[in-house]
Amino acid sequence: MTHQHATDQNATDQFVIVGGGLAGATAAQTLREEGFAGPILLIGAEPHRPYERPPLSKGYLTGGADRESVFVHPADWYRDHDVTLLTGVRVTAIDRSARAVVTADGTQLRYTKLLLATGSTARPLPAPGADLENVLTLRTMADADRLAPHLVPDAHVVVIGGGWIGLEVAAAARQRGARVTVVETATLPLQRVLGREVAQFFADLHVANGVQLLTGRSVRELRGNGRVESVELTDGTVLRADLVVVGIGVWPTVDLALAAGLAVRDGVMTDASLRTSDPDIFAAGDIAEFEHPRLGRTLRVEHWANARDSAAVAARAMLGQPAVHDAMPYFYTDQYDLGMEYRGHVEPGGYDQVVFRGPNGLVDGKTPETVVFWTQQARVLAAMNVNSWDDGPALERLVQAGHAGRQVDLDRLADPTVPLDALLDPVPDRG
Repeated sequence: MTHQHATDQNATDQFVIVGGGLAGATAAQTLREEGFAGPILLIGAEPHRPYERPPLSKGYLTGGADRESVFVHPADWYRDHDVTLLTGVRVTAIDRSARAVVTADGTQLRYTKLLLATGSTARPLPAPGADLENVLTLRTMADADRLAPHLVPDAHVVVIGGGWIGLEVAAAARQRGARVTVVETATLPLQRVLGREVAQFFADLHVANGVQLLTGRSVRELRGNGRVESVELTDGTVLRADLVVVGIGVWPTVDLALAAGLAVRDGVMTDASLRTSDPDIFAAGDIAEFEHPRLGRTLRVEHWANARDSAAVAARAMLGQPAVHDAMPYFYTDQYDLGMEYRGHVEPGGYDQVVFRGPNGLVDGKTPETVVFWTQQARVLAAMNVNSWDDGPALERLVQAGHAGRQVDLDRLADPTVPLDALLDPVPDRG
């Protein structure tokens, strides 16, 4: 346990943040930037100071990013900003009547305002043999440190789950020379998130880079003598495996909130200011199921930008400022020669047309520059720029306009000669 600043809990308001990830660190930073001078306790269960998770399945795993680069702040930031950082400390309960959190050793830490930013836990594989050695998930820095040494030339790597984590691990493993098989229950990887048209793009990308993609099937059993040696699928296929990476999603870590009697559904229920059913307790990041004013519905988002943006809003709301979390969901990925950013929100099946501004697939086995739009009744609900990095602000405006009910001309949307910002101008008279 590291104590970096002693506090007099009776002297002033004390804000406690449970969760030592990006959301927790961002909230602490925002509180200081907004002028809060009282004690801040930032409590993390992991032994490290707060770090960002996206590099774990990208540059950190391939060796392209060094360890120091993944941390949110330099080591001395917490001392310099008078933030008490407690690492390796697990909070086991919230005593709402005493307004205190209780740690594993029984210590009570009082709060005036409390922020829960406990993140997510990787789902375990519900199959016999899932407890064999070399069956790994990727959620923490420790997971990445265990995983990376196995990504070596000619190692047989089986990735279970064709979501973002699974595909990023597959790409990292291929870049390090491993033989990779991805097993996905759906017809295409990412199909639920992106829909058939764009999911096919990612499937083709991985096949072009040497991945064996097995879709429409799942795992029956993992076999091995202590260490995993093979994976049997439901269709009888048996795959050799030196390493199995399980990427079948995450569970929001809501046990503290549930035990404390806070409202929990898919995540911890909050208003648009990230305030829970207890007015002195807030939630941010993966665990928050918040009211999104632009989308007119509740939403829980498991991506990096949401951890950062929601934590900043929660911090300002903890200070009594008017603050609303209305940012559009945003995420990005890097796989092989593909880099992309996605903005907006579309429910599975919630669009009627996908519009490509550029090629709608690989060109000579390579990823082209292109922009993809998911539209419903000519409204842009989400947009993805691939290998093009100047369009972000214009795409953000299009998506916000689309969710506000604004329609665009789909022919002009597909035409790369029409500036993106011009799409929100009145449609020219073609008569």
